[in-house]
Amino acid sequence: MIPTPLGTTRTVVRPFYALIAPDSHVPSVEPAWTETTAYVLVSAGMGARLTQTLYVMDPGGRGAGRTHADEHFYYVVEGACAVNGHELKDGGFAYIPAGGTFELTSKAGARVLLFAKKYEVLPGLAVPEAVFGDEDKVKSEPFLGDPAAQLQALLPDRPEFDMAVNIFTYDPGGTLPFVECHIMEHGMFILEGAGVYKLGEDWHPVAKGDALWLAPYCPQWFVAMGKTRARYIYYKDVNRAPRLG
Repeated sequence: MIPTPLGTTRTVVRPFYALIAPDSHVPSVEPAWTETTAYVLVSAGMGARLTQTLYVMDPGGRGAGRTHADEHFYYVVEGACAVNGHELKDGGFAYIPAGGTFELTSKAGARVLLFAKKYEVLPGLAVPEAVFGDEDKVKSEPFLGDPAAQLQALLPDRPEFDMAVNIFTYDPGGTLPFVECHIMEHGMFILEGAGVYKLGEDWHPVAKGDALWLAPYCPQWFVAMGKTRARYIYYKDVNRAPRLG
């Protein structure tokens, strides 16, 4: 890593959002993982209701355990690994429901992103089943009719799922169509390219490898900048009534 001059960084943590640039990533130790470095990028420590972790798995890396009351969504950013026996490569993903078990192994190494949160049980609905897939097989749709902003929904849109994980792909110059302000919380990871994110009243350049957290009702808008497309994967909570108290 190239040292940043005079302690400068794009990293910023505010009450309603955070941007964690790669030059600020600090490894954590998670006992359930071997030959793996964990970078906890979003957590309750900053006020979030989700955990977002980047696992850098060395050849032979492994992680295993139970989800307990949480649900896990794993996305392979780079390399290849097996999740509960399903072989996944770049763009592969796995949803492990609450009350389940997880086992990840990588022969040659991988970078794997995790979104995790406590599952909110809805009376009358069963806990969702596990889901395994590949983003290349997920159809993209123009967002609100704009072909320069393509959206892929990686999880089924059914009421038993209380999380959605999507991928946005923008052509150079593509934007969100308006400044959004909504009840959903976001965890986010920039997969490709660069752009500018408006968060609250602030403007931040973002690029591949950046992690973001957006609290509910944080005003937000994005434009892809540069000569190549920009892509990011993001989590949001869905299909549940607002908590009272």
